[in-house]
Amino acid sequence: MTEWIGFAAAFCTTAAFVPQVLLVWRTRRTHDLSLGMFSLMTTGVALWLAYGLLLDSAPIYVANGVTLVFAGYILFMKLTEGSRPL
Repeated sequence: MTEWIGFAAAFCTTAAFVPQVLLVWRTRRTHDLSLGMFSLMTTGVALWLAYGLLLDSAPIYVANGVTLVFAGYILFMKLTEGSRPL
């Protein structure tokens, strides 16, 4: 039962990134997003992933692995936005 609660929480927090990822993908714009927030978020998610791997906790490492891809993509787009043609 505990793992199912973990997977439910993991699904919700990971799925929360999907609308932002889709918006950035579609518009190729991140102007209104905070670089500091996404830098800290991506670092935190990477640390949660490491923690989940160390504990061998599937809900933690699966969710944070996927979230790291989402947050990393948004951060990459934010960091390269000024160097891309409009």
